[in-house]
Order: sequence, then structure tokens, then C-alpha cells
Amino acid sequence: MSARLTAVVAAFAVLMVFALAHPVRAGFATRLMYQFDIGNARSLPWGNEWSRGRADYDLTNLESDTDALLTPLTPIIVRLETLRRAVIYASSDRKVARQLLERFTARARAAEQSGTPDALAFLDAAFVTDWLWQIGQHDNPPFTGPSRMVRGLVDGADGYALVEKGLALRPNDPAYEFGAALIAGVKDLGGAAFTEHARKALAGASRDVLLARNLDRIYADRIPRLQEQATAGR
Repeated sequence: MSARLTAVVAAFAVLMVFALAHPVRAGFATRLMYQFDIGNARSLPWGNEWSRGRADYDLTNLESDTDALLTPLTPIIVRLETLRRAVIYASSDRKVARQLLERFTARARAAEQSGTPDALAFLDAAFVTDWLWQIGQHDNPPFTGPSRMVRGLVDGADGYALVEKGLALRPNDPAYEFGAALIAGVKDLGGAAFTEHARKALAGASRDVLLARNLDRIYADRIPRLQEQATAGR
């Protein structure tokens, strides 16, 4: 774990106050659409901007390409970035977006009804649901067109209930806790659920290189102030 990330963990209570801030996301209400650093891991093809995929990507391949990338062994951070890209691609076509939503929510529901619930299926469905909802809430660049395309497709952000089910199956997974914190923060940033999940993610980041890298990157601009306030509060 880097020295900066260690400082964040030590100053956790203060960090929660600033958890929403990210300079790349000016004008975007939450960090749910944050682009994850996945290093050289494979994901859907992408462009040079966080909010835009490749113009030549064939949407008819989206579901199959996404499925192929989301194996049981795909690290959660890579999984989230792949889903984020899939949702942004899908948001340019309401029919594709609906198909993507139905595929992942049906998969989670089927796994649960079969008596063998799948934590990753819950996570996937949660993020597809809440990312589509999030895009639909923001009729501002860079999602002005997509917002109108998917608005009303999802009634509300309700992915947290799915993530809670997944956590019961993976109670000691810091990357899963990170995903839970992101989802919980949509409705109640700084609330008890968000704080608890983020605390566990930070505490376990030393065991997950991708998680540590993303936490370090997200909060790097806040660390000097966090250190000052943590020292002052002793």
C-alpha cells in the first residue's frame, strides 16, 4: 500500500466528508461513473475520454463481449470498469440499454431462485441498474443525449439491496466493499452504510493491488488536507 493510501486510512473519518469530490467529474452528481484504473487488464474497447467509447464499436456485440469478459475470475475493479463501459455504450440506444438491464437483473434473479445465489451476479445487476439510473438523471454534458435516451428505463437507484445480498456471500472482500460504498453513496454519501463499506475497503486495500491503486488515485488530491485535519483532531 502506498504512503498516501496509508494516510487516507489513518484519516478515514475526515475522508468521508470529501468522498464525492473528483476534479474530472465536475458537474456530475456522484462518483458512480468514475473511470477505474485497470492497468493492462482486458475490457471493452474504449476511446481516449472517460465518458466516450470508440465510435466504431458495434453495439450488436455488446452483450456477448461483456459476457466474455465477466468471468468468475475477473477482478472486481476490472468488472466494474467493464460494466461502466457497457452501460455507457448501451445508453446511446434505448433498446440495447433495456436488453443489457434485463440480462443482468434476470441473471441475478435466476441465480437467487435456483438456491445458489451469486455475489458477482448481484454486483453486476446492481451497477448496471444504478449506472443507467444515474445517466438518466443528468441532462448535462457529456450525457445530454444518453440521458434522454435512457430516462425512465430505471425507476430509481435500488442497487444497494442487491449488493447487500452479495456481501452476505463475500463478507471479507474489500473490493466488494468498495463497490458497496459507491452504491451506498448514491443516496446517502457519508451515511452509516457508506462509511462502513468504505472503511472496510480501505482497511483491506493492501491485499488488492487494483483496489489500492484506485483508492490512492481517487483521494490523492485530498490527502494533504486530510493529514492536516487528522492531526488537528487528535
